Amino acid sequence: MAEVGEVRVAAYVADGSLSAESSYASTLRELGADGNDLVLVALLTDEERSPGSADGPEGADGADRGGRVVGTIMLQTWPNGGQVVSGPQEAEIRALAVSPEVRGRGVGAELLRRLTERAAEMGIRELVLCTLPEMRAARRLYERAGFVRRPERDWSPVPGTELLVYDMRLHASSPQ
Repeated sequence: MAEVGEVRVAAYVADGSLSAESSYASTLRELGADGNDLVLVALLTDEERSPGSADGPEGADGADRGGRVVGTIMLQTWPNGGQVVSGPQEAEIRALAVSPEVRGRGVGAELLRRLTERAAEMGIRELVLCTLPEMRAARRLYERAGFVRRPERDWSPVPGTELLVYDMRLHASSPQ
């Protein structure tokens, strides 16, 4: 989890949406460390670093395949969800982060897809997430995945910071 936290902070700093000294950096490092929520990771294996190897990291399902964490996403379920989760049928996506060195390879989209599938298998009916207005690439990713802006749910955790809320309705699937 320490490596996951560092990937999160590095990704947010690289995007300019977080300073390394921000108090939110410690929150990013700690999210999911208590084991109460689902954290998925994408791993870059030795084979993928070698010439002629596959373009994208594997391991978004969290399986232990070895390698270095290059992406992560988290699902917080009720009652652990943040300010925007209103009940047990909702869950919040948190801390989607992809290392700058592997961006553009579909890592974020794959993490989001797999997390959405897992949420449906868990019986979650609606996913919600918050993002900053300046996180344009993330917002495009969410919109392409089917998330819809919900301005009536936007909120401000601290003065001067406005979080935009998106949601997606899910069709629960049978557990595998």
